[in-house]
Amino acid sequence: MKALKIGITCYPTVGGSGIVATELGKRLAEKGHEIHFITSGLPFRLERAYTNIHFHKVEVNQYQIFRYPPYDLTLASKMAEVTERHELDLLHVHYAVPHAVSAALAKDMSGGNVKVMTTLHGTDITVLAHDPSLQNIIRYGINRSDKVTAVSRFLVNETKEQLDIAKHMEPIYNFVPPSIAVPANRHALRREYGINDDEDVIVHMSNFRPVKRVEDVVRAFRLIRQEKRSKLLLIGDGGERHSIEALVENEGLQKDVLFLGNQSRIYELISLADVMLLLSEKESFGLTALEAMAVGVPVIGTNIGGIPEVISDGETGLICPVYDYKAAAEAALALLNDKAMHRRMSNAARARAFSKFNSDTIVAGYETLYAEMLGLP
Repeated sequence: MKALKIGITCYPTVGGSGIVATELGKRLAEKGHEIHFITSGLPFRLERAYTNIHFHKVEVNQYQIFRYPPYDLTLASKMAEVTERHELDLLHVHYAVPHAVSAALAKDMSGGNVKVMTTLHGTDITVLAHDPSLQNIIRYGINRSDKVTAVSRFLVNETKEQLDIAKHMEPIYNFVPPSIAVPANRHALRREYGINDDEDVIVHMSNFRPVKRVEDVVRAFRLIRQEKRSKLLLIGDGGERHSIEALVENEGLQKDVLFLGNQSRIYELISLADVMLLLSEKESFGLTALEAMAVGVPVIGTNIGGIPEVISDGETGLICPVYDYKAAAEAALALLNDKAMHRRMSNAARARAFSKFNSDTIVAGYETLYAEMLGLP
């Protein structure tokens, strides 16, 4: 297809939606499209310069007349400005609120010719859409979009049910980049973190929100640690971190739990692990599970949301009931104690990550929808 001028808006901080939006922009740029990130900060994963990727910062002024800074209105104004100045073909926004609503305003402000695609990632539906005061504005943003995608079939169904909305939504999964950096010497990196060769490694990565159930990860690890010498790597940061640190101390696990904070070299760190625990109570897709699978780490995940669409139970990992950390520990121990099963699942996980969630296929899927929106052959 012809090269397009695409505006992308996402939350630029660490988080699944921002990561996916940034990786999509990079892949589209590599295919020759001109990408304009319209965000409040430089996207976290935009680690190098691209000649056809441009960044437009949304400046939110602190006027005394406003109790809260008007990010959504300032964003709409910036979207309209960039759309007109660079003659954008489309705006691709990630999250219904406020980004889809801001894009609708920007479309009206810039003459109505630019097309809008909204990608739903989860929190805008699984959390915000449960708030009656927000349902109408979320529904408005979705209905004003020319195309709507969601990161899992679960999220498509949840959106239609929660908002009683009939608009067609296309499920397009998240993806992993085609090349992934992993350590050439895994054992050397393990030693850097004080991990002995006879210790198994469990990993969890999240933004430490309550829905991630990091406390269940710690409690499951305590049971694993009673049976096997092991370490737990906790990657990420967020509001629950202090309470999790207190829990680790109360459980007497300080020497065996490593808080690594936010990291940019996530594939290197995940590749140190033998098993990932993803025990969320809400998860529309489970990008961290896919990232673990891409480096051959089997995942123990809960039976909620989009997780079962990512993990093939019994083949690339194991599914356990949500809130049942004892079952999660038992599943992890079964994997760790059966080397043949672990090897089989490790190989299957990597194969599934690069077949089912292949970046070329998924990016091409977005291009197809762009072409449909714009009426291109």
